[in-house]
Amino acid sequence: MSDIMRPIPFAQLMDWILTEHAEKNSIFGVRKIVKHEGGADPIFAEKIETPFGPAAGPNSQLAQNIVASYVAGARFFELKTVQIMDGEELSKCVAKPCIVAEDECYNCEWSTELTVPQAMSEYIKAWWACKLLARELGLGDPDGFVFNMSVGYDLEGIKSPKVDAYIEGMKDASGTDVWAECLEWARANVERFANVDAAFVESVSPRVSSSVTESTLHGCPPDEIERIATYLITEKGLNTYIKCNPTLLGYDYARERLDGLGFDYIAFDDKHFREDLQWADAVPMFERLIKLTSERGLSFGVKLTNTFPVDVTRKELPSEEMYMSGRSLFPLTIHLARRISEQFDGKLRISYSGGADAQNIRDLYGAGIWPITMATTVLKPGGYERFSQIAGVLKGAARKDDVDVAAVAALDDAVAEAPKYKKPVKPVPSHKLDWPLPLTSCFTSPCRNGCPIEQDIPAYLAAVDEGRLDDALAIIAERNALPFITGNLCPHPCGTKCMRAFYEPEGASIRASKLTAARGGIDALLAAIKKDGAKAVDGAAGHKVAVIGGGPAGLACAFFLSRAGADVTILERKDTLGGVARHIIPAFRISDEDIDRDVELCLAYGAKAQTGVEAKSVAELKAEGYTDVVVACGAWAPGHVGLEYGDEIDVLEFLGAAKRGEDLSALGTDVVIVGAGNTAMDAARVAKRLPGVENVRIVYRRTKRYMPADEEELAEALAEGVELCELLAPKGVRDGILACDKMVLGEPDESGRRSPVATGETVEVPATAVICAVGEHIEGELYEGAGVEVDRRGRPAGCATGVEGVWAAGDCRRGPARFVDAIADAQEVAKAMLGVDFSAYAAANVRTGHEDGCYGRKGDLRLGCASCSKDSGCLGCATVCEACCDVCPNRANVSIVVPGLVQHQVVHVDGMCNECGNCAVFCPWSGRPFKDKLTLFWSAEDMGNSDNQGFLPQADGTFLVRLAGKTAAFDVDDAACGLPEEVRLTIKAVRDSYGYLLAK
Repeated sequence: MSDIMRPIPFAQLMDWILTEHAEKNSIFGVRKIVKHEGGADPIFAEKIETPFGPAAGPNSQLAQNIVASYVAGARFFELKTVQIMDGEELSKCVAKPCIVAEDECYNCEWSTELTVPQAMSEYIKAWWACKLLARELGLGDPDGFVFNMSVGYDLEGIKSPKVDAYIEGMKDASGTDVWAECLEWARANVERFANVDAAFVESVSPRVSSSVTESTLHGCPPDEIERIATYLITEKGLNTYIKCNPTLLGYDYARERLDGLGFDYIAFDDKHFREDLQWADAVPMFERLIKLTSERGLSFGVKLTNTFPVDVTRKELPSEEMYMSGRSLFPLTIHLARRISEQFDGKLRISYSGGADAQNIRDLYGAGIWPITMATTVLKPGGYERFSQIAGVLKGAARKDDVDVAAVAALDDAVAEAPKYKKPVKPVPSHKLDWPLPLTSCFTSPCRNGCPIEQDIPAYLAAVDEGRLDDALAIIAERNALPFITGNLCPHPCGTKCMRAFYEPEGASIRASKLTAARGGIDALLAAIKKDGAKAVDGAAGHKVAVIGGGPAGLACAFFLSRAGADVTILERKDTLGGVARHIIPAFRISDEDIDRDVELCLAYGAKAQTGVEAKSVAELKAEGYTDVVVACGAWAPGHVGLEYGDEIDVLEFLGAAKRGEDLSALGTDVVIVGAGNTAMDAARVAKRLPGVENVRIVYRRTKRYMPADEEELAEALAEGVELCELLAPKGVRDGILACDKMVLGEPDESGRRSPVATGETVEVPATAVICAVGEHIEGELYEGAGVEVDRRGRPAGCATGVEGVWAAGDCRRGPARFVDAIADAQEVAKAMLGVDFSAYAAANVRTGHEDGCYGRKGDLRLGCASCSKDSGCLGCATVCEACCDVCPNRANVSIVVPGLVQHQVVHVDGMCNECGNCAVFCPWSGRPFKDKLTLFWSAEDMGNSDNQGFLPQADGTFLVRLAGKTAAFDVDDAACGLPEEVRLTIKAVRDSYGYLLAK
């Protein structure tokens, strides 16, 4: 069954590890194997070569999880919590899926889903495996890592025979069955090692753990917490940490801090704050426990922090309450670290877990906070290999015995201004593609698929990164006629799909790289066009095309159509080409020089342009011999606020006048912009720069969270001193005052959008001028004269208007839209009119032979300024995706090389999956890899209890295969067996090259 994990016998575990390493140079998919050189930090009576590792949770539950962490550089392992309720009983209480780590992380699971004896077996097997690998591969001192137990949740349960046996077995495993299993295998397989001999095998210490982290449920009384700790110290002789809850900070502080950082949507009340351990009780308790451990020669510390309980309000998980962690927990945890370090003058050891990652761990360690454990960061793409980078980040960092109180305070103070800990104002669009996940061959370019023109982004980013700017621009121009305009102004919807955005919010440098290519490659591209001429398609020469409008849509149409061999003339009523980009967009956003280069490119294939010409009717143009007319005249008709009294200024008139340098002093001192889109942001920033204007305010009837403006456009406006007046609906302007209805947000609709509702109150806003930026309208005369049917907004049915030879592109087809949408329309016109194909570089997105480069980038966050990075940050998803493999804590999704197929294939190993759902969060498709990928089953029982499409080896060498609900046995060596070829080859590759995946 997919939600039941089957622990791997030690013999199979080691065979998997040794075979995979020998044949693939990886271990459980980890290629960046870390070899530690140098000293170690003393901790308890042991030592750790690196002061970090997985937190008690999904990444420290199974033996393979721990091994993957170890080979990636981790040396401190906080093992997943055990309690008296376990196995099937616990599993029934855990709603699935149980993890969502898309940004901040949420989970609704809390301790191991194995039985307690199984958990102990997994930890002891991992202990043996790490010892053997340390010696065999030279990864470091075999005694240079520490296993830290975690137990809960009450004293009675901890004293139970089951949990007591676990504690004693971890303290000394020599009498356990699993120890005997591991020892016997190691003795019998010494010959498989080059650096492990019999003497080393016999030297492996059975003392697996001498420390424990006490974990208690919310609401546990302070005296119970202390009784548990006292028992663990005095009766069990364990070095003890107490896991503290963020609730120690108090409700008011937590609410205020999260709200101030943009996490105001996270819902919680004061219940846990009232019922959990209080500061007044915690401090004297810690003082008593410090004294108690000191008397016994043991160590005491606090673990900061537990996850933070919040309400499920947006169907994040199938539960009523969930536990928050990750970057949103860091501001709370670091403040609690500050309070505790100040209270105890840095003498109380702090074990840290709460939003640590490669970007802040050196500062944490430098402040004397260690060990540091992590879960959220390694649940994201890159997975365990994020530990590999962290090992490098900490290399050479100096250890401090005490906590540096001033350094912790500085970290806490820095949170308020650090972009890393601030939630974007606007909700991030879904990164998912609205397509089902394929059973096989699923690697794709999510950025390209999210781009309206399907720009060959991975191909051109690779060219830019390699310094091949001429090639890069050639790739771009295949689909994009306006590389300068889009390189400056595109809101890059591709970025919402970029997998790099799960590393850093800004994602890969897609737009900036485009502009680099445009500026560096334009001369070579123009020279090539002049030399080679048009790429004529059959029948294009018979088309004489009039393009009405010389803005972005018209220019793009001219480029694509003339490149295909059509005779094209642009008719533009203004004196220069460029449309909104030229006449409206402020110069501080794009220069005339960049617009000129795009115009030059769009005319390079021979398109002609007539400026200062008002377009004639479609009928007259056809009478002049034009076979086709493309209406691309934009949307210039003004929108209206609908003021009850007073005058408003059209935003396009204002921006045009400002760009022409006209005298706008009549606007006065207080300018109000009504609207919340990107054009409104431009207007506000332009107004802010005008002489005599003292205040610029944007009035919007909702809150900034619901504004249509892009996040960066809003941020730039606010940074320049523009004031945002939320929840105000304008009524009228008189005598320098704009009267507004005060609004509140009503209940969310099905989409989550909350409509504004008037309160009956009126608010007055100073306004010497009101500029309307609520959306422009389409001028419909050309459509009406041509007999084109339009909808209530004046829009035709599509690029093909329904009237033969009449086409539409850009804003006059859609209403106000993005430049990239205008280019998409131009593509559609060229495809429909002339059959133009734009796929010349599609194959270049998959860089066969460059897989190692893709693997080399996995797991590495760009530290410091991403825009200063040496390359684009592209992960090459079309060549190597494997996000579902990266983020699976249990390694249940495995990427394999299949002879005969270009792409690597993902196989789901049923017996290693507990349906946590994390792979479904990060898969770029609208699918769930743990359900939708070809599944390897280890037993007939598991196959029978699952409805996944998959396969099961049979004793006679055939495979039982289920596809589309039908199950039959197949000989995969027979090419005519009836299986889809990709499925047959994948199963055959598992058998022939990945036999260690099969149950023994």
